[in-house]
Amino acid sequence: MDNGPALPDSLVLEIFLRLPHDTVLSAGLACRQWLAVSRDEFLWRELFYSYYRIPRSVPRHPAALSWYREFKRLFDCIPCVEVQTLKEHHDQVLHLAFSHRGHRFSSCSKDCTVKLWDTERPDGTITMVHSSSMRQFNWGYTQFSQFNGDDTLLLVSGVYLGPHHSSSGEIAVINLENYTLLSRVRNKPYDVFGCWLNETHLISGNLHWIGNMTSCSVLWLNKAFQDVESENVNVVKRLFKIQNINASTIRTVMVAHCRRHDSPDLLLDYEAQAQSQPLSHQPLLFDLGTTDSEEEEEDEERRREMRLQGLSTAHLPQLTPSGLEHVIQGRHSEAPEARELETKWAQLMARAHTKAPDPNVLSSAPGDEEDKTYLLFTTGSLTYSPHQIGIKRIMPDQMTTSGPVLGEERSTDEFFDSLDHVIDIHGHIIGMGLSPDHRYLYVNSRAWPAGCVISDPMSPPPIAEEIDLHVIDLKSLREERRSLRAHRAFTPNDECFFIFLDVSRDFVASGAEDKHGYIWDRHYNICLARLQHDDVVNSVAFSPADQELLLSASDDSTIKVWRSPRMVRLAHAPRPRPRNLLSWLGRNKNATSNNGEL
Repeated sequence: MDNGPALPDSLVLEIFLRLPHDTVLSAGLACRQWLAVSRDEFLWRELFYSYYRIPRSVPRHPAALSWYREFKRLFDCIPCVEVQTLKEHHDQVLHLAFSHRGHRFSSCSKDCTVKLWDTERPDGTITMVHSSSMRQFNWGYTQFSQFNGDDTLLLVSGVYLGPHHSSSGEIAVINLENYTLLSRVRNKPYDVFGCWLNETHLISGNLHWIGNMTSCSVLWLNKAFQDVESENVNVVKRLFKIQNINASTIRTVMVAHCRRHDSPDLLLDYEAQAQSQPLSHQPLLFDLGTTDSEEEEEDEERRREMRLQGLSTAHLPQLTPSGLEHVIQGRHSEAPEARELETKWAQLMARAHTKAPDPNVLSSAPGDEEDKTYLLFTTGSLTYSPHQIGIKRIMPDQMTTSGPVLGEERSTDEFFDSLDHVIDIHGHIIGMGLSPDHRYLYVNSRAWPAGCVISDPMSPPPIAEEIDLHVIDLKSLREERRSLRAHRAFTPNDECFFIFLDVSRDFVASGAEDKHGYIWDRHYNICLARLQHDDVVNSVAFSPADQELLLSASDDSTIKVWRSPRMVRLAHAPRPRPRNLLSWLGRNKNATSNNGEL
């Protein structure tokens, strides 16, 4: 073709614009001219928007070097190729967690074991290196795990089976050098899960019922090594004591370390997109205990700890009337007027005995910003199903068990701590995950019908089958842009369970009840891949060392390992033979002597 008359570049470009991207790449191999046109930036910009169906108002990510490379990143670097299936668990696998280095990960299951896996084998396969059964401690199953900051300790959360089949939670800390158990901490309700505050301290919860629909949640700071160093150092210290109403409880605690000098890693300037696709529901942001309208909202009864946020009956053991069940039973025997009276009394008690919020705790003067540590959790005020995200700042002097216990800095009238901020999701929250820089919180929720009114806190609105994935900026404390959607769940409100999601630098992934995991691009808000299992997908996890490696865990008792097409191709590419140093030196010597003769 190089010897014949060449078509004008503009005509070749017009032809390429009407071809699929793979055909364009193949045509580019025909000749130099077509190769040059096949790398044209305008061409790949058009192919990018049309193939991924992204609104043209969305700009290219600032870090992208070219439209061609950005197309290739979304096409070739998504961990969507199944390379291994791990079958060492013998029951539903509920949660996965990577170490911060990415060299190991842990898995929790209804078979009541926590297993550790190695990801650094030379052949690229993943193998199990340790398994611990928690049945000896009277656990029903393990449900959550988390590595501490330096990957030396593992927090394992599970369901503890008490007398008369009652159940609460318990947290165990395992030393990863010799796999010995360092400490055990009671955790109630069990779907508080627990989390690390730093390398040596973890947070747990406890629930105390004050009335039939009213309780208080106490959040505890615990030393991982529960030895007694001195009589002046506490092993455990109360962090916060928060009142709950309408049968609600605090659940799913996590810690966010927000840096003062970070820059947003998302494209947040979507004005045109926001105008063309407005949010169907704008989240309600307010401060607890500050408005009359909020007091009116709290006039509903609170939810019971027995329906706990909802791990379904397939995921949880049956609880006895010692827990939230006594509230559910009381609902049938108690008149609505009596429940309203209890809620009114709880509101009056909160106003009289709650420490006033500090208006400066979340805000900073310009140029005077500082690193902040937030405790995040799910809660509620209208019904027992978790529909709000509570935010409480942890001050530097609260990050150790030494010093005064909770209450010594208060007046004698103050029983409870106020929340610093609340974000209402207007639906049942079933999952949360932080971006790697802790700037953004991703929230899985199943929406309530628009405009619904909750008249009975024990009868929450029906929830949608579609799962919405919300993005919340923890600096501005507001939702950024429309929610992501593609995955689904089918269980009703009183049975829906937690679906763990995970976030990497460029992607966010989540499980679903439709037997698939899903991957979205964080910057363009598009779903890129569906990962198939034989049953509900409960958890996903990106490797922090390589976002092209993803794990998914399912009720089918397996863990699947997914890698990107690029990594699979590199793994199967023939490796170049190592050169023989002696023959190379011999060839160079002969070449030198020949040159000398010339």
